[in-house]
Amino acid sequence: MRMILPAHSDGITLSLAELVHYQQQSVRWVPPAKSIWSHLSGQHVSRMKGRGMDFTEVRPYQQGDDIRTIDWRITARTGKPHTKLFTEEREYPVMLAIDLSAGMQFGTQLLYKSVQAAHMASLLCWLAIENRDRIGAVVIGGDSVRDCPPTGHHQGPLRIFNVMQQVQKQTQQQLAENPDALLREGKEVFSKAIGQLHQLCPKGSDIVIISDFYHLSPQVEKRLKQLAQHNRLRLVNIYDPLELGETAFRGRSWLSDFKQTVQVSFGQASTRDALSSHYRQHQDTLKQLATKVRAPIYSLSAGQELLDQLGGRRG
Repeated sequence: MRMILPAHSDGITLSLAELVHYQQQSVRWVPPAKSIWSHLSGQHVSRMKGRGMDFTEVRPYQQGDDIRTIDWRITARTGKPHTKLFTEEREYPVMLAIDLSAGMQFGTQLLYKSVQAAHMASLLCWLAIENRDRIGAVVIGGDSVRDCPPTGHHQGPLRIFNVMQQVQKQTQQQLAENPDALLREGKEVFSKAIGQLHQLCPKGSDIVIISDFYHLSPQVEKRLKQLAQHNRLRLVNIYDPLELGETAFRGRSWLSDFKQTVQVSFGQASTRDALSSHYRQHQDTLKQLATKVRAPIYSLSAGQELLDQLGGRRG
């Protein structure tokens, strides 16, 4: 299958044009359209509710209701207009944790995992603005974390995009200069980011963490549990097809897990099976975490364009 890069993207760096591109795509998931989360592969069922993401019930249309919240399926079935009701009418911010760290600077088929994380973050930013919510973020780099406090209107997304571009460029430069040191700092930086997220989020926030989650620790789990007590938490796992053992390459290459580097032969089925087995173990760990923090976890491949995975491709 021929791989086609998303608009304005080279799959490795980040540009403003490729992130702004998702603004026109976000309207496809604004209520009363189907939730964006219903299109993603999820491993945990959630009962979370929130305007712009999930709705609780449907009632007959009343004068003054926003026409965008009309449930057209129920309306067509009953012959009378019905409106979707959302549990949260007050404005609570959407907060993102976007992992662009050293381990996310990897991709074998279409995009770096960091680029796919940025694309998902961009789409969620624009969706929040369409829903008249404030949007904020913590952006995780190689050795630092950047904060973007919740902001409304277009200033919110644009500020986050600017920071993501800076962090992506800086992390790649640091990787080229001192990769070992950067990879060793991963767990500490990720834990710091979740801690800053806890300080930055007002209670009742919609929190989405976008990462490959290879830097989990007991401290991270503790902080996620604290976040989940007063907020709506979602986890988005970004993976590369090679982690599943999926590759057409049959030569030899070097692989690293941040602890050791080995040369492997992809021509051997045992190599591909070992990669797949390792990833399944990682998935099991994530499922256990999702259960502990009572959050749904979704999966996105860096080997396929985002809109294709969300069922949002037209034409």
